[in-house]
Amino acid sequence: MAKIIISKDNFYHNLNQIALKTGSIDKIAIVLKDNAYGHGLALMGQLASDFGITRAVVRNDSEVEVIREMFPYILVLGDRPCRDSVVHYALNTLTDINRAQEGAQVELKVDTGMHRNGIAPEELEEALGLIAQKGLRLRGMMTHFRAADEMGSALFWQQQRFDELKERVRAAGFEKVRFHSHNSAAILRNKEFDEDMVRVGIAAYGYSELPVPFDTVDLKPVMRLVASRVSTRRLQAGARIGYGGDFEAPKAMTVSTYDLGYGDGWCRGNTFAPFVTAEGVPILGRVSMDFISLEGDKEEVCIFDDAKKAAAQLGTISYEVMTALSQDVERIVI
Repeated sequence: MAKIIISKDNFYHNLNQIALKTGSIDKIAIVLKDNAYGHGLALMGQLASDFGITRAVVRNDSEVEVIREMFPYILVLGDRPCRDSVVHYALNTLTDINRAQEGAQVELKVDTGMHRNGIAPEELEEALGLIAQKGLRLRGMMTHFRAADEMGSALFWQQQRFDELKERVRAAGFEKVRFHSHNSAAILRNKEFDEDMVRVGIAAYGYSELPVPFDTVDLKPVMRLVASRVSTRRLQAGARIGYGGDFEAPKAMTVSTYDLGYGDGWCRGNTFAPFVTAEGVPILGRVSMDFISLEGDKEEVCIFDDAKKAAAQLGTISYEVMTALSQDVERIVI
């Protein structure tokens, strides 16, 4: 089977770059949800912990159990809040508050303009009252920016709205509440940072989606996808390859099959606008469930070493390219 090569040096380089923006690694919460953006949950959790990161963000309780022993603080974005000494739960709705277990550590998400999850500003006092009534321990308040990686004013008015909501929480008598709004794009974009924590996802894995006018931060891709040769054959001009015979050899060619397919989470793409690997070799014909065909006979080929560039070819985003890769594909740290 194909394998994913994880660069420990690049990962640590990226975390150092982010620490320069936050002023301390203590303020970095590494986002490990969805199998650490495809990099491997347990593997990346251990690397982050070894680096000195003490905070992690995951999607649900199942992910918590993989990394529980690695971090003293774990934020769960989408599961029923339960009493736990390590785990904090995001509250996205009034219903979340009502179904939470008494004594749970919670962080209230507020909707400052993304309109996806979070308490509406006009619901804030009701939410705070319910939190007190239910005996929940309010440890934090958070929001999410809808367009921190785009030109425009959205980031600034969302920040302003969040600042106003912070004051209302303080006025309600809640003390020692952690405030955090910054994601990767926001921390890379802003020149000043004065919050308690930053939730770092895509930047830790080597990518910035900021447009050209913004200052660049030197980030390095952590993931490289490679495939191994399964078989090789010599084809004559006119021979057709794969399902449907979409590719016709224009000349005599040496063609090899490699152990990567859509069953591994690789995109089928477009046969008539084929994906070109990091080594400059186009995929020949259709991507099969378990195999692709390439010209040549190398034992191992690099499919991509930059998910952002790969995504541009496939008409998607780096997040999708990485998170789509099957958990069964072996991850190896170098």
